[in-house]
Amino acid sequence: MAAPITSRTETLQKFLKLDQKGMIMAEYVWVDADGGTRSKSRTLPEKEYTHEDLPVWNFDGSSTNQAPGENSDVYLRPCAVYPDPFRGSPNIIVLAECWNADGTPNKFNFRHDCVKVMDQYAEDEPWFGLEQEYTLLGSDDRPYGWPAGGFPAPQGEYYCGVGTGKVVQRDIVEAHYKACL
Repeated sequence: MAAPITSRTETLQKFLKLDQKGMIMAEYVWVDADGGTRSKSRTLPEKEYTHEDLPVWNFDGSSTNQAPGENSDVYLRPCAVYPDPFRGSPNIIVLAECWNADGTPNKFNFRHDCVKVMDQYAEDEPWFGLEQEYTLLGSDDRPYGWPAGGFPAPQGEYYCGVGTGKVVQRDIVEAHYKACL
């Protein structure tokens, strides 16, 4: 059985409120070789940033299967900047593309090709749909709201459900939603 997860929310809040002394935390985020998300933080002087203002950074691509060990530098080129909803203002999240040391897009940099296609068909109006699904697990590794030792009823009443017994951990869902805005 997994050890229960304890929250240190009060301690965390104390540190999140510390004066940043004119500096910000920039969280560079990129997609790795397996389609997963990676990130690393850097400290920058506090000011308004566009993606063009931000420094290119690098990481060891052999650790993420994005480059061979003998030539493992992969460069993070900023392409978008967002306010950081987790750390709060003035901190930022930096969406970055991965580029090889020779100046070519990394073979796992699918965004680069997507931008070329989007630019080519800029007069057309794209339409995208996004659906965020996730499951919250308790300390017993079972989804919240499931009956002990069993399974829930068929999906019918849960789909877009409202109310007790149909929706659980709504406070976490609402906080996640707001953080994504």
